[in-house]
Amino acid sequence: MARLNVKPTRMELNNLKERLKTATRGHKLLKDKRDELMRRFIEAVRENNHFRQKVESALVGHMQDFVLAKALESDLMVEEIFAVPMREVNLHIEQENIMSVQVPKMHAHIDNPYGDDEGDVVYSYVASNSQMDETIEDMGNLLPDLLRLAEIEKSCQLMADEIEKTRRRVNGLEYATIPDLTETIHYIEMKLEEAERASLVRVMKVK
Repeated sequence: MARLNVKPTRMELNNLKERLKTATRGHKLLKDKRDELMRRFIEAVRENNHFRQKVESALVGHMQDFVLAKALESDLMVEEIFAVPMREVNLHIEQENIMSVQVPKMHAHIDNPYGDDEGDVVYSYVASNSQMDETIEDMGNLLPDLLRLAEIEKSCQLMADEIEKTRRRVNGLEYATIPDLTETIHYIEMKLEEAERASLVRVMKVK
């Protein structure tokens, strides 16, 4: 604790009491914000772990199936299959306010550029094999989960940064600002009481 360098007057005392009141209220609000952010952050981390395990497991399985399917086709044929995109993805990103943290909300609309039903392939079935078709379709169906995972991970990162900033503000108020104001107020009150006693003694001597 360190006493502030102010004059021990009643005006300064009133100003410091107002500052202490504001700092105390701000400390409580920031603690509440930190606690709520931590609760939301933990929920997001759990959801992130769930989606990450789901997506990674699916990707590993699909890649293994793709490697096996690719082994049955020539490299030129595989390049021709992927030369034209199967789907077109329109991604719209909004921002959601969570305790003053702007987190992304992704809205994806997946279209087939050729007007076919969703999931139809745009290459010849004869040019590929059934395992290749199933693997490509499974990979395409995994896209919403990939987008959701990216959204959650970015939200976790932003909330973690805000939690750290809020924690520093809370500690600054709790261990520096509020104790310094309290000690300074106590010092000024002691000085004013001492001045009043000295004034009273002078009046008594005059009488």
